[in-house]
Amino acid sequence: MRSHFLHFCIFPVLVSLAGAAAAQTQPGQPPGTQAPAPPASQLAQKPGSQLITLDQAIQMALNHNHNLLAARTTIQQNEAEEITANLRPDPVLSTDAIFLPVFEPSNLTSDYIDNVAQFDLGISYLFERGKKRQHRLQAARDTTAVSRAQVSDNERTLEYSVATGFINVELAESTLALANQDLASFQNTVDITQARYKAGEIGLDDFLKIKLQLLQFQMDVSQAKLARTQGLSDLRQLLGYESVSENYDVASSFDYQPVNSGLDDLQATALKTRPDLQAAQLSVRAANSQFQLQKANGKRDVTGQIDYTHLAYLNDISVFGSMQLPIFDRNQGEIKRAGFAITQAQEQQIYANGQVLTDVRDAWEGLHANDQIVGLYRTGYLSQAQQSRDITEYAYRHGAASLLDFLDAERSYRSAQLGYRQALASYLLSLEQLRQAVGTRSLP
Repeated sequence: MRSHFLHFCIFPVLVSLAGAAAAQTQPGQPPGTQAPAPPASQLAQKPGSQLITLDQAIQMALNHNHNLLAARTTIQQNEAEEITANLRPDPVLSTDAIFLPVFEPSNLTSDYIDNVAQFDLGISYLFERGKKRQHRLQAARDTTAVSRAQVSDNERTLEYSVATGFINVELAESTLALANQDLASFQNTVDITQARYKAGEIGLDDFLKIKLQLLQFQMDVSQAKLARTQGLSDLRQLLGYESVSENYDVASSFDYQPVNSGLDDLQATALKTRPDLQAAQLSVRAANSQFQLQKANGKRDVTGQIDYTHLAYLNDISVFGSMQLPIFDRNQGEIKRAGFAITQAQEQQIYANGQVLTDVRDAWEGLHANDQIVGLYRTGYLSQAQQSRDITEYAYRHGAASLLDFLDAERSYRSAQLGYRQALASYLLSLEQLRQAVGTRSLP
């Protein structure tokens, strides 16, 4: 009799659930695929809060993140070094007075000064050879170019960090919305169970088990709220603490985003756009500039000097010139070191090139692995878990299913829903990792 009663109770539920699922299926959506959950920001938004999208969050971080602003000053510092590198040597003004009677001051007369004392006034200038100034300027400009690429790489890393924090907040808000829905649904079940207990349909033991299970749902809500609050706080630090209000929230759908780019196209794009690879390439050019500068430094400079001399009735002009003889020191050590630095930069460039290709492949494989997991949930497991929970709940409320069956179905449903949200978050994070690996948010 019990089996016939179960069949009688469950069959109408199956029919009604199948009809509801068919009515909720979106056009063009595979059969058995659950429609995307409402945007997390619509489910957990605070009244009057400032809503920001992911693109807005990234732009705010690029404009206000203090670590990035500090890194950008290295460009300005290097541009100031360019000014220094392009400066010419200053001329040197010299003067002297010779044969002054310091120890016989009584002899210091106008006649003595006119006939015995000697006065010189001269100016000298260092003439740089080997185009040192031009090589210094080029080396400074190449260093600035490397700094620009390195700052661009900092921006790439910051964009990934912001996107990661944003998705973590989305996950926390979606989890919070699910926890609130589960708590409200289970609270209804507790109320029905309490009514059945008072009517004498179930025992006190079953009623207490159901009521104790409510604690888990309340804990889920509390943990989800904490994760959301901490996620928003961490994201605010990345955006620039002062750039957003304390009462802000994220605005996004937290939904699946298909990617159809091929591995070869992604790797080709990465080789053109990755700023760390560009920095490695520019470092080779900078190392060559340093090598040319060290060779120029091996050229000895000439110092020219012209003096005016007043002695007795003579007013003379003297011209001098001096230069070190490059017999021992021809800057051999620095030239050799700069040559090895070129080899070092070239090896680092080759490594960076391979690292780019590796990063793209790893991110691409991770994206496809997570894509398959999300696909499994979207093409059946979510709807099956919900149908199983609804059928068992209906049967339990009408006395056709045991308490253990209902609690097991409830746990399976919660596990499937949480698993889907975590899988979706992992997929979106792997998508952001792919964008970081390629070096652009616009994938080919």
